[in-house]
Amino acid sequence: MQRRRFLASTAAASALGATAGTLGGTTASAAPDTGAERSGPDGHGGGGHGGGGRGRRVSTGLDVLVDSRFAALAGQRVGVLSNPTGVDAGYRHLVDLMHASGRVRLTAAFGPEHGFRGSAQAGGSEGTGIDARTGVTVYDAYGASQAKWGELITQAGVDTVVFDIQDVGARFYTYIWTLYDSMVAAARLGRRYVVLDRPNPIGGRAYGPMMTTPFTSGVGKKEIVQQHGMTVGELARFYNGEFLPAEAGRPVDLTVIECRGWRRGDFAVDTGVPWVLPSPNMPTPDTALVYPGTCMFEGVASMTEGRGTTRPFELIGGLATDFDYHLVDRLVARDLPGVEFREAYFSPTAAGQKPALLNKLCAGVEVKVTNPARFDPVRTGVAMLVESRRYPAFAWRADTWDTARPYWIDKLTGSTRLRTMIDAGADVPDVVGAWSAELAEFNRRRRPYLLY
Repeated sequence: MQRRRFLASTAAASALGATAGTLGGTTASAAPDTGAERSGPDGHGGGGHGGGGRGRRVSTGLDVLVDSRFAALAGQRVGVLSNPTGVDAGYRHLVDLMHASGRVRLTAAFGPEHGFRGSAQAGGSEGTGIDARTGVTVYDAYGASQAKWGELITQAGVDTVVFDIQDVGARFYTYIWTLYDSMVAAARLGRRYVVLDRPNPIGGRAYGPMMTTPFTSGVGKKEIVQQHGMTVGELARFYNGEFLPAEAGRPVDLTVIECRGWRRGDFAVDTGVPWVLPSPNMPTPDTALVYPGTCMFEGVASMTEGRGTTRPFELIGGLATDFDYHLVDRLVARDLPGVEFREAYFSPTAAGQKPALLNKLCAGVEVKVTNPARFDPVRTGVAMLVESRRYPAFAWRADTWDTARPYWIDKLTGSTRLRTMIDAGADVPDVVGAWSAELAEFNRRRRPYLLY
């Protein structure tokens, strides 16, 4: 077991920037050009299953749109909802490509959390202004309600909203709720909605507990599981079929421009798709792999999820006066599949809602995924919470703004169940087993909306 402590060495340090291990399989050629666009909430496309193929390059929906010379947007006044991740294979941004083409009536852009050009930190935006490169008005849409989205779309005078943002596959990553709210607003206004699809960087498998209605919030507005296992195009189709008819009164006129060559067993390393960090604390695909599990530590007041370090969400720990090397020993002893742990000491230079940990020496673990195909990030996160809960200093983070739902972990996990089970001494199999039926039901419900 001692070998799994992942001792620091020159070789280990050089591997920090890359994900070790991929799902095996053979290289597949890209899908044909026909059938790249699909409309409406029903029906689903083909696409292979399995993985592998580091030499195979996946084309994103943006790449497909550019190849078609923007045919799907002909004759429409377009507003683009995007951020720095909306780039093609040559790292050229969607808005810049549209502007330079002369083929798109580009009327507006909308900036989500962190801003259109990505300069704002968590919980921030860049405000409304003029994009220097294109002269297009960029509207500040961070935190916009459905009603506010309706005002922005109307003010911008657009016929079609185009969404192109890299998601990371977790329910609490807020861009997927920006997608949802803007879709609802577009449906109510009778506008068209186009999603330029991108691969899910952590694959197409679903894990974790279901959101329940009493605990919906900005980090989980509707009933999906914690690691949803869908692309944003598939999510849009799921929203359109499952939620919009009730919330908006009708589905939106939806077109998903599909990726070419992506398969559900693929991870970011398999695709060749350029990685642009979608938010300041999501620097690499490695971060995305662990995020659906370790982001639960945002719900722990006495521990940091490594914000302000070079490995956010991969470094987890608490004050060195309160936590120690026993945490890594206990996690190593669990022999969790597809992951190793290193004893780690660090000082976070950004603390989020935990100022007591800012610039303080913390002790904990570094999480390293060694085999993404075997790794279950939510189960791993639960194991880390169970072992961390053994320390007397462990404390759940209170949400002082919401006295009816006072614990942030409940908003992240979708109910009080995980917290109360861990507090009662439940072990990992019991906690994970508690959501098996709802996960199976979610997989059944999402199946008609899958494209790959």
